[in-house]
Amino acid sequence: MKKVLIDIFLITLSIAAAIYIVQSGAVHAAISWAGDGVLMASLVAGLFFTSFFTTAPAIAVFVELSQEGNIFLIAPIGGLGAMLGDYLLFSLVRDHIAKDAGALLRGKRWRALRRIFKNRLMQRILPVVGAIIVASPFPDEIGLALMGISKLTTGRFLLISYVMNTLGILIIGLMVTLL
Repeated sequence: MKKVLIDIFLITLSIAAAIYIVQSGAVHAAISWAGDGVLMASLVAGLFFTSFFTTAPAIAVFVELSQEGNIFLIAPIGGLGAMLGDYLLFSLVRDHIAKDAGALLRGKRWRALRRIFKNRLMQRILPVVGAIIVASPFPDEIGLALMGISKLTTGRFLLISYVMNTLGILIIGLMVTLL
């Protein structure tokens, strides 16, 4: 219960930071201080676009950046930052959490679940569902876990992460510029 309360506090803090970023003009001030650093800000915001606790502020930064610069340049650079952030999380999931989960799923009670994850169709569906989650403005951890479980190669993962994050950032930016 204590961990849940800490998570709720951190999520609330993240949302408050997003509201502050939008209302304070902090992005505009940082860009003017950096001297037209829209692309660098895009890369850094992309790094934070991946985590459950930093997605809301990153979206707020992308909203502000899309009003400052060209979203067709911001999205690919932000997608690169997000891909790097996703890769760090993906490595953790694939190398540590998936192995731990595999050890926990040994035994007769988990046999049906193991069969589901070893099913060839499921091995193809998991990365697709994971990619959709990565493209959405929702935090990437669940999508990364699904891709990590599916034994996706690193090269394919990087390509999927880059394309889907870039699309997600582009959609956010286009929505802001069109509204």
